[in-house]
Amino acid sequence: MREKILIVDDETKIVKMVRTALEKEGYVTVEAYDGEAALELLGREHPDLVVLDILMPRLDGFEFCRRARGMSAAPIIILSAMSEESDKLVGLELGADDYMTKPFSPRELVARVRAVLRRYHGREEAEGPLVRGPLLIDTDMHRVEFGGIALSLTLTEFDILLIMASSPARVFSRRELMEAAQGEYFEGYERTVDSHIGSIRKKLSETACEWSLIETVYGVGYRFEVEEKG
Repeated sequence: MREKILIVDDETKIVKMVRTALEKEGYVTVEAYDGEAALELLGREHPDLVVLDILMPRLDGFEFCRRARGMSAAPIIILSAMSEESDKLVGLELGADDYMTKPFSPRELVARVRAVLRRYHGREEAEGPLVRGPLLIDTDMHRVEFGGIALSLTLTEFDILLIMASSPARVFSRRELMEAAQGEYFEGYERTVDSHIGSIRKKLSETACEWSLIETVYGVGYRFEVEEKG
């Protein structure tokens, strides 16, 4: 089955450009021109990935990200004319998996879509679920359970947790985690790791499982440790 991409932008010419580039590569597309309509399509069409503008009527892209993360784990690529580092940080902290600025190359956008979907779907070397104490990470099904309770993680959160759990006790710098999670298109926003880690910890803490998994190593980064809370 061909993968489905939701394109969200209030500029018709941008939607057309993105749609043409993606459909040429075999993707199916659905389009929305404001954030409210996009949320409706997200719930109804269950796209594999979202290409999202920020400045839109009715509901902007930042608020869309915030609400979408309560509905879906589908990867989000922000495509926006807002190019300040602070804007990129906000988008990534709200759950976006990549951020491109306009004007853009349709060829590069397609490459990034492929890369993000490959991260989401294509872990060919998986050898079954990874188990660390009460944590289970199933890469084939893109599923995480903590104490038997399913967690809803974004793609980047999933990858960060998987990377750390695969090498327990190793200390990872912020840059190492972002480069491992976002690959060749990582653009250097290392501080977003703190937000991703904070979100993972919050989701873990909402379960009844009395374990602490991610330890901060001040001045360095983070490490994964399976320790029962005292």
